Parts: sequence; C-alpha cells; structure tokens
Amino acid sequence: PPRPTLFPYTTPFRSGLPTKTEQSDLLQAMFGRNGECPCPILAARSPSDCFDVAVEAWRIATTYMVPVFVMSDGYLANGSEPWRIPALKDFTPFPVEHPGPLTNGTEWQPYARNDKLARPWAIPGTPGLMHRIGGLEKHDVTGDVSYDPENHQRMTDLRARKIAGIAHDVPAQEVEGPDSGELLVLGWGGTYGAIASAVRNAWKHDGSVAHAHLRYINPFPANLGDLLKQYRKVHIPELNMGQLRLLIRGEFMVDAIGLNKVEGKPFTVHEIETKIEELL
Repeated sequence: PPRPTLFPYTTPFRSGLPTKTEQSDLLQAMFGRNGECPCPILAARSPSDCFDVAVEAWRIATTYMVPVFVMSDGYLANGSEPWRIPALKDFTPFPVEHPGPLTNGTEWQPYARNDKLARPWAIPGTPGLMHRIGGLEKHDVTGDVSYDPENHQRMTDLRARKIAGIAHDVPAQEVEGPDSGELLVLGWGGTYGAIASAVRNAWKHDGSVAHAHLRYINPFPANLGDLLKQYRKVHIPELNMGQLRLLIRGEFMVDAIGLNKVEGKPFTVHEIETKIEELL
C-alpha cells in the first residue's frame, strides 16, 4: 500500500538566495553600530587569501585592541584552489604583552593608550587590574563611567584617530597594469578572478586599463587617493547596488562608474569585459 503523506504538495527544502554569492553587507560592517565607533574592515579575494586575511585581521585586532570585520562571500566559501600550507616560521610574530599585577598601590589606568592609541589588554583576575567594562562611555585614562560632554567628544575623536592610523600600518595599494591611463577597475572580495581575467583580456587589445583590488576597506590604504587620480575613469564592479562606490565617492570625490547586480550569481568575465570596452 502507498505510504501516508502529511503534506501531499511538498517541494525539497531550499535555503534560496541567502546562501548565494553577494556583496551587500559592506555598509552594514562599515556603519552598523550605535554611535561613532569605526572598525577596521578587510576583504579576502580568493579561497586561499582567506587564510592570510584572517592572520592580518588578528594582527590588527591585537595591535590596536579593536574588533575587525573580515568580508567574504558565498563564491569564496564554495570555491577552491591549490594552496600550499605556509610554514609558521615564515610569519612575522605579533606578540601581545599583558600588563602584570599591581601590588604596590599604583593606580591602574585601563584607558591609558600607547603610540597606536591602543589600550592595555588586562587578563581577567589579574591582581590590581580590576576595571569597568560595558557600553557606557568611560572617562579617558581612568575608565570610570563618564557623562561629561567634553570627555565624550575626546573619546569619539580618539576612536576615529586610532582606526585612521591603521592606514599607515598596512601595505600601499598595488595595481596590476599601467600606473596611469584611461581606466582603473577597482574591486574587492570574490570578484577578483572575473575582474583580473577581463582586464588581462583587454591588454591583448592594447586597452589602457589597470586593476586594483582592495584588501583594506576601512581604513583605505594611505596611497589610494593619489592612485585613483592617475586614471581618467574609475570603474567599480560589485555584487550589490554600489556600496564601495558610495564610499569611494564620499572619501575621494571620484565619480566612479559602477557595474552592479544582485542576482545571487558571480560576475562573468564577459560582463566585465563588455563594460570595459564601453568605458574605453
């Protein structure tokens, strides 16, 4: 006899578009907090690059004592490529020095900052290092809860300066192709493969086009503004409605031209090639 069914009209369960590739969370990572609390943002460009970006995120997080966002997408998560496991000895260490116990009556200053504006990392339970934590504004240096308007402005300025200073502690933005010319294609994240292939195909036809792919999105590399000025046009393909383009326009006053789609599918090389030919 046939098996009884509870739901005669069923379809296989599918998660739908939420698990497809897209780049629509950049502005959420950039601005999705209460108050003025900027955070560093890094983006991986390939499956193997996810490893290096994660290591770099840890370096920045521990050096500057700040949360770091690492942007990925479904195309990277489901992709693969040959990758040689690196040797630990090849990495530059970034040790963390925790403050020791205070037993001589010295007053603990949990909001004292070093030359990078990072606060000390006190291990919970260390004698003499008890201090307040939580979301309420703290007084500069002492860490006491503060409602002073001038202190709030000072702490807001310090947070912004700390993140902005990271731009001088990361590599300069590199370019594939000519150092100046007609067109720069600027990308981030998993669009790297399609953009790089399209640009290299344009070179075969003597196209004056270069490719720069961002790893550091907040803050941008210190040389990015000068780099953008070397090209007559800047083109930004994104799997969203133009989020990086919005940031680039706001930061550098560059009238960047977008190529945008949110179909849950990655760019094809042909799509980017067509746009490059149009702009050239």
